[in-house]
Amino acid sequence: MVFRFIEHIARYELFIVVGLAMTIGTAIKLFWNIDFSSDWFWLLAGIGLTVEGAISWIKQRKFDKKYKIIERE
Repeated sequence: MVFRFIEHIARYELFIVVGLAMTIGTAIKLFWNIDFSSDWFWLLAGIGLTVEGAISWIKQRKFDKKYKIIERE
């Protein structure tokens, strides 16, 4: 059940949203000189990496189910 939830939520759209949030936050900090903690940046970076890992993991599982790997001895 949790895997199906991740499969529906953790798509490229979520990764794009996290990337946009990081870009917009950095631009606000640079251009308008608004000071906020860098911990927010690293939180978003961690979420982005988690989403990217989940996407890769899901795609790899689908590939492994579709193609059986035969090893030579």
